[in-house]
Amino acid sequence: MRRFFVEGSSALGECVALTGGDAHKLVDVLRAAPGDRLEILDGRSRRFAGVVRQASRERVLVELVEELAAADRESTLAVTLVQGIPKGQKMDFVVEKAVELGVARIIPLLTERSVARAEGRKVERWRRLAKAAATQSGRTRIPPLSEPMTLDRVLALGSEHDAVIMPWELAEPRPLADRLAEIPSARRLLALIGPEGGFSQREAEQAHAAGALLISLGPRILRTETAGVVLIAALLALRREL
Repeated sequence: MRRFFVEGSSALGECVALTGGDAHKLVDVLRAAPGDRLEILDGRSRRFAGVVRQASRERVLVELVEELAAADRESTLAVTLVQGIPKGQKMDFVVEKAVELGVARIIPLLTERSVARAEGRKVERWRRLAKAAATQSGRTRIPPLSEPMTLDRVLALGSEHDAVIMPWELAEPRPLADRLAEIPSARRLLALIGPEGGFSQREAEQAHAAGALLISLGPRILRTETAGVVLIAALLALRREL
C-alpha cells in the first residue's frame, strides 16, 4: 500500500483529508479512485489501513478502516542534527539522507562563516523533503525541522541532551570509536556540523566550554553535506543499528 502522513492524531473509523502535493500525487500520478487502499501514518507512531472515499485534485478523503501494528523503524538513538547552512541545494541532500538514517530532529545553523541564509521558503522546502524522506524510508514519524538558530541558542539546548558532539578539523585525531566510548550511555545526542568553511576557532572553543566533545572524522576533510551523514551512520553502526 502507498504510505501517506497526516497532520494531528487520528482514530479508527474517522476520515482524514490528504491535500496539496499528496492529493496531486494520488489523483494525477497514481490515478487513485474510491475504493483504493492506502497506509496512513499520523506522525505519532500510529498506522492505519485506509480506503479512499472521495478523490479530487484538491482533496482526497480517506476512511481509516483498520489500525495496523506499529513498525519498529525509529532509532533508539535520538540524534539532533545541527547543520551549518550550506550554499545552493546541499541542504536538500543533508535533510533527505539524515531523515533516511533516522535522525530525530534537524536544526539549520547560522555560524560566523555561513554564507547561505534560509528564508521561509527554503525552510518549508526542507520540511517537505523531510516528510517525503520519512515516507519513502518507512518511518513512523516525521522529524521536526526547526527555524534556523545561532550557535548560542543551539548550545543552550545542550542540557536537553546526554551529550554534545562537534566534528572539527583541528580536533585531536583520535579514532571516532574511541572518542564516542567516552559517552557510552548517551541516548540523546546533539551533533553540530559546520558550514563550508567549518567552525571558527572561537566557535569551537565556545562549544568546548559549553561541554561539547570535539571529535575528528578522520584524516580527510569531508564536505559539510557529507560530514553529518557520515557521523550519523557511524553512531548507528557503533550502536549496532546498522
